[in-house]
Amino acid sequence: MTVTTALNVPELLEKACAKTGLADFGDDWFREPLDVLVHSLNTEAALSPLGFELTGHRLTALLCDRLRLRELQRAHPEVLDVEVRVAAEICGLPRTGSTLLHRLLAASPQVTSTLSWEVAYPLPFPGEGPDAAVRKRRARERMRVFSQLSPDFGDLHTVVWDGPEEDVVLLDRTFVSMSFDSFYRVPSYGDWLRSADQRPAYRELREWLQVLRWQDESRSLPWVLKSPHHLTAVDTVLDEFTGCRIVMTHRSPGQAVPSYASMVSAMSAQYSEDVDPVRIGRYWSGRFARTLEGFAAARSARPDRFVDVRFADTVSKPVEVARQVLDALGLRPGPADDAAFEAYLERNRTERHGSHSYAPQDFGLSEEQLRRDFAFYEEVYL
Repeated sequence: MTVTTALNVPELLEKACAKTGLADFGDDWFREPLDVLVHSLNTEAALSPLGFELTGHRLTALLCDRLRLRELQRAHPEVLDVEVRVAAEICGLPRTGSTLLHRLLAASPQVTSTLSWEVAYPLPFPGEGPDAAVRKRRARERMRVFSQLSPDFGDLHTVVWDGPEEDVVLLDRTFVSMSFDSFYRVPSYGDWLRSADQRPAYRELREWLQVLRWQDESRSLPWVLKSPHHLTAVDTVLDEFTGCRIVMTHRSPGQAVPSYASMVSAMSAQYSEDVDPVRIGRYWSGRFARTLEGFAAARSARPDRFVDVRFADTVSKPVEVARQVLDALGLRPGPADDAAFEAYLERNRTERHGSHSYAPQDFGLSEEQLRRDFAFYEEVYL
């Protein structure tokens, strides 16, 4: 059963203003992506009643954060002068070892990274102390609810409320984010995203990183960030963050695409009762093929800004790979890094919940078709 009530952008804006008591969203450039997203949600996503309720709440919360960001910047203009140094954005198709590599590198005492609780709640609540106790409590509760809605998700992707998390969750507040077509069937939004100028969104990503650093002076270290979303805007990332390297994780799309289709099927079931694995598999196979074609063009223009890591190496010799990446970033690895890497690997063994199985055929794909469609990529990088 799908809902009969449509999401309405003016209503969402009004709700956010009423909830916060604020009215300044700043530059209204975000209205285009928001309008495209909401139209796609209304016409394509087949939201369930629960999905409609959750989505309306989520979009309102993102708009509230936009209002609160502008208010914080008005009250504390020094935030806009905070230096942000991004050492690396870890990219690659999903399910290519990028999460393991990110969490390993984030353990290094030489870098910092976005954490799950703070990308969910990046701004302090009124009266909240520097320990961020309210936001951490809400993040734990949010993780508990998510686990109830998607009980099998932990077998696909280990998530902890206080561990490193993708910075794309900060980009959600710009409504320019791969998160949306991962959680919902919104193909027209996905088409728009691939052709959009993402520079305003990445300027705001910098502002969110400034806010996190402003709240905690110990975050003055260079950032190591991660999300496959950045493959859709490689040139923009490199232009916006001077000195940033793209750390590209490589794995055969024959394994990566069905694995991600399995994850998307689990995530989207929270929001819709009409989840078609075949449709999901074909959408993401085509989406990733076009994304990797764009990546190849961007890489050929600035090859010195890229670091390559292969999935098999990350799995078989993770500490060695992490040391190599640090070295490529100009951060000399030492005993403290090695100890941190080993400690994380031990913790990771206790956090993992299980494994999952999948096959291309489960998603309307075939091994032969995937080899053919991604031959241009595998012949160069694998």
